[in-house]
Amino acid sequence: MVTDALIDATAGELLAGYRAGDFTPTEALEAVLDRIAALNPQLNAFYVLEPEAAAAAAAQSSRRWAAGEPCGPLDGVPVTLKENIATAGSPTPSGTAALADTPPAGADGPSAVSMSRAGAIRLGKTVMPDYGMLSSGVSSLHGITRSPWHPEWTVGGSSGGASAAATARFGPIHLGSDIGGSIRLPATWTGLASLKPTYALVPVDPPYIGRVIGPLARTIDDVRRAMQIIAVPDPLMRDYTHIDRPLDWTTPPPIDDVRGLRVAVHVDAGAGLPTDPEVAALVLAAAQTFERGGAHVEQIPPFLTQDQLHRLDLFLRARSWLDLTRLDPAHRAAVLPYIEAWAAGAAGCNGSDVIDAYAGVQAMRAATIAATYPYDVVLSPVAPGAAFPAHWHGPTNDPATALEHIAYTAPFNFSEQPAATVNAGFTADGRPVGVQLAGRRFDDVRLLSIAGWYEAARPEGAVPRWPL
Repeated sequence: MVTDALIDATAGELLAGYRAGDFTPTEALEAVLDRIAALNPQLNAFYVLEPEAAAAAAAQSSRRWAAGEPCGPLDGVPVTLKENIATAGSPTPSGTAALADTPPAGADGPSAVSMSRAGAIRLGKTVMPDYGMLSSGVSSLHGITRSPWHPEWTVGGSSGGASAAATARFGPIHLGSDIGGSIRLPATWTGLASLKPTYALVPVDPPYIGRVIGPLARTIDDVRRAMQIIAVPDPLMRDYTHIDRPLDWTTPPPIDDVRGLRVAVHVDAGAGLPTDPEVAALVLAAAQTFERGGAHVEQIPPFLTQDQLHRLDLFLRARSWLDLTRLDPAHRAAVLPYIEAWAAGAAGCNGSDVIDAYAGVQAMRAATIAATYPYDVVLSPVAPGAAFPAHWHGPTNDPATALEHIAYTAPFNFSEQPAATVNAGFTADGRPVGVQLAGRRFDDVRLLSIAGWYEAARPEGAVPRWPL
C-alpha cells in the first residue's frame, strides 16, 4: 500500500488492512514517522516523540497480526496522548516553562494504560499551552503550535498539539483533555470530529470538576473506537470520581435516519462574544440537514447569562492564581505573562468571593440541564468565531476577556453532559467551522451515532479535504 494511503487511513481502515495482510503495523508506523519528520518542525505538535519505543511496539504488533492473534481493538494503530496524561518516564509540565524541571512520571496514567492494553502504538505526547488555560497553541515552554490548514491560523487549545497531529494525519486517534472546551475548540478550528464525554465516564488522574479526557480524530467512527478503549475503570482507582457505567461502544444503535428525534438549535449563547454570522449560518444549515432527515427541530433561547460566565471565569482564575502563588519567584517568572495577567484577576478574592463564583457555576449547571434535557440532541456553534491568528493567546488576545469564547462549550463541562463536534463547513476564507452536538448524561453512544449520521448526511462542501 502506498504511503499516502497509509497516512490517510482511519483506524478502522488500518485494522482491516492488517487483518487482510495488505500491510503491517510497522509499515503504517514508518509512513507516519516520515510524515512527522517532514511536517512537525513547522507545526510543533509534539512535546515527547518516542520513535524507538513505537517501532518496537509496531514490530510486536506485526508479529501478532501475522499469527492472527491481535491483542486488542486498536492493535497496531498509531495514537498520541496529550502532555498532561501521565506516561512513565516523561515529565508532565502542563505546557509551562515554570514546570519545565518537573520530574518524569513514575507510571502511566489511566488512559495511557488503556491504550497500551488495546495494542495501540503510542507515538508520544502532544503539546499544550500553559496550565491548559489557553484556547490556543501558545506556550512558554513549547512556543507556538500552528495549524496544518495554514501556519498563521491557531490550532486552538488546550489540546492544540493533539489537533495539529490529528489534522496533519500523524496517526488516526489523539487523546486530549477538556475543562471548558479544550477538546472541542481545537476540533472546530481544525475541522475534526471529537467528543467531550460524560463527566467521570473516563478515569482522569488527577480528577477535577469538569475535567474529562476524550478523543480527537478525523471521523466519528475513530472517536467511537477510542472511547471503547478509554471508558473503562482504572485498575489502580486513581480517579475517585469515576463512575463505572459500561456502555456498548462496539454495537452502537443504528441511526439510518433521524425521523422522530427532538433536536434543539441555538446560535446565541446569551453571554460572551457575539456569534459570527458565518458560523451561525453553518450551524443553522446543519439544523436544516436534520430537519430534512425528518427530525423535529426547534430553536431554543439562550440559557447562559453573562453573570454566570463571569463567575465561572472568576472561579477558574482563582484556581490558577493559587497555583501561581505557590511557585517560588524564579519559577513564577517563567509563566506566560498572559496567564499571569489573567489569573491576577482573582488576586483580591476572598473565600466568600470564590464560594459565590462556585454558586454561579452550579446555577449554570442547573440552567443547562433544564434547557436541554427535553431534547435528544442540542446543536450549537462550538465557538462564536473561526480560527484566529496562531500567535494570539485567544480569540480576543486580551486577558480581561480571556474566556468570553467558551459560552457554548463550558456549560456542558459543568452540567457533565457529553458534547461532540463534527465539521459543518468553512468560512469564505477557508477556515473550518464545527457544529457542537450535545446530549444527555451517559447517552454518549447514541450521541456519537447521531453525530455519525450528520457526518454522513452533511453537504459535500462541509467534508474536509485534509491539507497536504
